[in-house]
Amino acid sequence: MNASPDLRQQIEQTAVLRPNQGLRSSPIAAVILTGGDVDAIAGLLTLRERQAFTVLATSRVHRVLDDNPIFEVLDRSIVTRQMITLDAPCPVTLPDGRASGLTVTLFAVPGKVPLYLEQPGTIPALEESDQTVGAVVSDGQSTMYYVPSCAAMTSGLADRLRNAAAVFFDGTLWTDDEMIRAGIGPKTGQRMGHMSVSGSDGTLAAFTGLNVQRRILLHINNSNPILLDDSPERAEVAAAGWEVAYDGMELTL
Repeated sequence: MNASPDLRQQIEQTAVLRPNQGLRSSPIAAVILTGGDVDAIAGLLTLRERQAFTVLATSRVHRVLDDNPIFEVLDRSIVTRQMITLDAPCPVTLPDGRASGLTVTLFAVPGKVPLYLEQPGTIPALEESDQTVGAVVSDGQSTMYYVPSCAAMTSGLADRLRNAAAVFFDGTLWTDDEMIRAGIGPKTGQRMGHMSVSGSDGTLAAFTGLNVQRRILLHINNSNPILLDDSPERAEVAAAGWEVAYDGMELTL
């Protein structure tokens, strides 16, 4: 969403190069984690250059960071780790403690433990807990939903997303077995905790009738044909009213 002029100025001020940061500064003031999977947390390691920001996540996801000493490269005297309780709006602050004007609310969605935390020889059950979450980000006037991982559309989730102005949603795979058929992986999407985009129980079908104004697929695997502008699958998602996220995408609400 577009920030107000005052908020935009505050965000830009965090990007001003300071003597103790040199060329390693960035405008990032906070990082919201929606799970403990590698693709959700590995990016933190690129923000290790003694830059002040806040990591917001559930206690369960914070334990994943605490249990892996590599994340201690994020100096705790500079990088704040803030725990968020599910379904409780949390103000997002700038590194100097000022309000950003944004709030985030995390909510549980069907998912599973990260692959690297699975016990050998076991297949973990799907669960709806603080392990895999979606995020609601709001400036008090406009609201967007961010759900990069989701194993199933439940009635509760459908009710939450109904009539939303914008939803970014899990678009990992087009079909459940596409990685197996392509010879690039042994697991189905469901086994990894993801809905498929297509099919009677897929994302396109699940959003029918929810009246979401902007629907945007993200977290797209490189095996998914919707990445190709001229593919039939891309045409199908466009015909269904969906957009495909891309680097540098901007959204105005």
